[in-house]
Amino acid sequence: MARDVSPGNKPVITRTETIARTRLFRVEEVGLRFANGCEVNYERLRGSSRGAVLVVPMLDDNTVLLIREYAAGVERYELALPKGIIEEGETPIEAANREIMEEVGYGARKLNHLKSVTLAPGYFSHTTHVVLAQELYPERRPGDEPEAIEVVPWSLDRLTELFEHVECTEARSIAALFLVRELLAGRS
Repeated sequence: MARDVSPGNKPVITRTETIARTRLFRVEEVGLRFANGCEVNYERLRGSSRGAVLVVPMLDDNTVLLIREYAAGVERYELALPKGIIEEGETPIEAANREIMEEVGYGARKLNHLKSVTLAPGYFSHTTHVVLAQELYPERRPGDEPEAIEVVPWSLDRLTELFEHVECTEARSIAALFLVRELLAGRS
């Protein structure tokens, strides 16, 4: 049973100032006044207001299609799920189908939004929508990747082995794989 654990009234935002901006992000300083009168400044990183999608493309009931692509933040290749920003005018479901066509070369006849998740919500205002893609069919669309992305089929029965792999550290992908494994195990 879910329980409300909120401590009470949210702090009042007294001011917001953009202190840096890039192509993808904006850094803001936010002034807050808490209910007890305490005033503090926080910094937060703002991403796209539309958010992003993370897709779990299932080739069959036990085989997920991972991608291996360069991750500049950690300066190495990473095994993860296909993902991308939701473009203007797209729904999360439409963005998910577009992303798997661009990154894994498949479309999906069946797409289900599983959960919306955040990453470091204390300072990063970004939402990722986890989408399960099933009933895949071959469909390749050009994407914006600078090099070809390697597609790696992986059995859900071997998730422990995947999580021990040095190239599998992306938390959103790990969480999504657990969600899908539990969901599909409950259906069988």
